[in-house]
Amino acid sequence: MFDINPGLIIWTILIFVLLASVLGKFAWKPMLKALSDREHAIRDALGQAEKAREEAQQLLRQNAENMARAEEEYQRMVREGKSLAEKMKDEIVAKARQQAQQDLVRAQEEIQRNVDAARQQLRDEVADLAIKAAEKILDESLDAARQKKLVDAVINKIPKN
Repeated sequence: MFDINPGLIIWTILIFVLLASVLGKFAWKPMLKALSDREHAIRDALGQAEKAREEAQQLLRQNAENMARAEEEYQRMVREGKSLAEKMKDEIVAKARQQAQQDLVRAQEEIQRNVDAARQQLRDEVADLAIKAAEKILDESLDAARQKKLVDAVINKIPKN
């Protein structure tokens, strides 16, 4: 077992060198190339993952900015809507007040016309009564011209309040 056999040593060395050269040519180079390719693929995948992560962070920042802009736009639109509603309310109230004022003026004018008409009717009736009373007192009938003159005189004496 511990004997040294020079022929066996030479054959062992020769087979080892031959096996190492065959393995170096057919096994080691392809294995090293496969490992190198895998290393490059892993590096590329890591680079793409890092790039995707950066893009995702950028998209998140853009999304946050867009959300902030959308919130600002929403708040602006709410403020404008409230302002417009307040303006419209003020306009409606002003129109209603104006319409109420116009209705009041028309009602006052109508009342005044009715009062004037009632006064005129009252004057006419008073004049007719005065003429009839005068006819009875005088026991005579007056002609139309004289009646008109007498009525105008009585009407002018009536206060105009």
